[in-house]
Amino acid sequence: MSENTGTRVLIADDREENRYVLCRILEGAGYSCTGTGTGAETLKLAQSLPDVLILDVRLPDISGYEVCRRIKSDPRTEGISILQISASFVSAEDRVRALEGGADGYLTHPIDRMVLVATVRSLLRLRAAEATARKASSHWQTAFDALSEGLAMIAADGCLLQWNSAFAAICGSKIRLSAGDDAFLILEKLLGTSEPLRQRGPRFSEEFAVDKKAMQVSVNLVEADNPASDKLLVLTDTTDRKLAEYALRTAEMLAATGKLASAIAHEINNPLEALTNLIYLAGTSTSVDAIHGHLSAANKELERISRITKQSLAFHRDTQIPVAIDIGALVAEVIALFDRFAAARRVRLRYDRQFTLTLYGFPGQLSQVFGNIIRNAAEAAPPDTEVVIRVMSIHRDGREGARITVHDGGCGIPPDVKEKMFDPFFTTKDLKGSGLGLWVSKSLVVKHEGTIRFRSSERTGTTFEVFLPIGGLHPHSVISMELEERSPPIASPAE
Repeated sequence: MSENTGTRVLIADDREENRYVLCRILEGAGYSCTGTGTGAETLKLAQSLPDVLILDVRLPDISGYEVCRRIKSDPRTEGISILQISASFVSAEDRVRALEGGADGYLTHPIDRMVLVATVRSLLRLRAAEATARKASSHWQTAFDALSEGLAMIAADGCLLQWNSAFAAICGSKIRLSAGDDAFLILEKLLGTSEPLRQRGPRFSEEFAVDKKAMQVSVNLVEADNPASDKLLVLTDTTDRKLAEYALRTAEMLAATGKLASAIAHEINNPLEALTNLIYLAGTSTSVDAIHGHLSAANKELERISRITKQSLAFHRDTQIPVAIDIGALVAEVIALFDRFAAARRVRLRYDRQFTLTLYGFPGQLSQVFGNIIRNAAEAAPPDTEVVIRVMSIHRDGREGARITVHDGGCGIPPDVKEKMFDPFFTTKDLKGSGLGLWVSKSLVVKHEGTIRFRSSERTGTTFEVFLPIGGLHPHSVISMELEERSPPIASPAE
């Protein structure tokens, strides 16, 4: 069976003998042919969508040029391949007129048999390629519109070329989109700035606040090595993700506070028992000096309770703007909170504190970071060993700051666990851990423009290091309460 079986050819020629010859040639090549002699009948038969129309220029009622124009202007029939033929219109101008009128090919009589068949095959291949391209374009447009991110293609001169439905939804009814619009003006109305489109690098990504929502704006060059190429603009609504991250961080802070409840209860219980006994002794004593001594001792126990309470509140509560922090004193307070917890595991917390300059930050957040690291170290350290906490001033990458290290003498972190240490919900404590501690700690350190990293081995144990720059935060700085995602260095050796 011929590969052309089922391919239909409509032949429109006012001369019957021409139709006969053309039909014989094409039917011999395996095509199914139908003939007509008028333009009106040709337009009618074209509605049956033949694969190829061989159209004579000279028809008795309607010019072949006009028939071609009507067929190509009709969305239903525009895909028909049209080969115009003529015995009288043989000049170059006639050929140009036919091709500009929508014809896909042009032949003049006498027509060679092999040339005719080859031309029809060529038109069919072109038609198949166009159909494939239209299908691919339709698939691409469907996928383009199905994306939840707003995408827009921007020409090199800044004109809007194409966009998906999500992009139109983000722009809303206030910004009406049309092909050729000024993309800089659209972005100015949407974000209040057109700076993302003015970037010259291959990629730009930044977060903006749009109508109380968080919007991630990315711009990518279509040709990464050509600054003058078209650009792909991507708008992503990250509000829900930001709210979810905030909820997770808040939940982890509450969970961390809950973990302290037992230790704090023990810390407060001891001075309360002593306070009760001292007040009882003061009430039963007859000597004024003894009463004063008991009350003085009771006052010291009250001060101890007050100090523990303040430490607990500092851990849970925070300021709204950065404040000056003595990082050495803050770490000492956190160590005091976990000292009894470590002692219950027969682990001693040893603090090596050197001089550090004052830095600015959020003390409650940093207390959470150090509390999480110190608690983890106390749990990892073998009994009858010590966890060493050091604080010192260093210079790193041209910045002066404080380095805080926490080292345990445990069995180290397995290689398959190291690369997941800062992933949310990853935990090695089964149901006892939330898997958010180090993820939140990393986020809080990054918020202070610092870094957190670790090194670990089976022989020496694990050392966590936090670096906080002195100039990281300042009370006069404009500070975003949302955290930018950054990946921490993994298993980097301590200095």
